[in-house]
Amino acid sequence: MIVRDGDRMVVSGAVTLAGVAALLEQGRGQIYDGVRTVDLRGVTELDSSALAMLLAWLRDARSRNRELAFSGLPDGLTAIARLYGVAELLTVAQAEPARHH
Repeated sequence: MIVRDGDRMVVSGAVTLAGVAALLEQGRGQIYDGVRTVDLRGVTELDSSALAMLLAWLRDARSRNRELAFSGLPDGLTAIARLYGVAELLTVAQAEPARHH
């Protein structure tokens, strides 16, 4: 699931091959609409398709001359990124001040 929060989108739940196509398209729309940060703290399950999705979003953002950063990268995702030699592509967002709702 993806929820918009200002210039961030918060991804939560499972990000696996079974549902990554829908997430990819939903996130793409958010990136085209100005999202600058992807928060992955709420991801509960992932596989290598999650990394493919993030790299596709990066490519989409860069095609529009925008930067895209990530926060809350799950350990499993960073391990997969290191394994594939692309960890340096996943720019980590600076910590944001706590938001009060």
